[in-house]
Amino acid sequence: MDQDKVMSLLRRFGKAFNKGDIEGILECVTKDFQWRLAEGPNAPDGKVVSGKDEVRAALKERDIATKEIRFSETSIHFTEENVFGCFRATGEMSDGTVVDQRGIDIYTFRDGKIAVKDSYWKRIDKKL
Repeated sequence: MDQDKVMSLLRRFGKAFNKGDIEGILECVTKDFQWRLAEGPNAPDGKVVSGKDEVRAALKERDIATKEIRFSETSIHFTEENVFGCFRATGEMSDGTVVDQRGIDIYTFRDGKIAVKDSYWKRIDKKL
């Protein structure tokens, strides 16, 4: 996929994420899109949601769990097969926990849309 087209798609996707625009997010992904979340029960991938209905449900769960979250300090890096997107997430969870973490998403594209978003986040433990 052309780098300019990828950048345009990722900008739309990122803006939709920051706005909490679930339908805007889903417009950017394939019907069988797979989101591999950073945490979850499915070893070794965390939580894996597949298809637009499961992704929609996961995004609604995220909206309940978060009071406010913002993604910034983004940078995009291209390889032959994937695109890496680095970011900083800041905000607050619904329980009052403050979020300030860095992460990276590994994207795979098909037919002009995002087919896979494999997410990794720094784990912050202030007890260490």
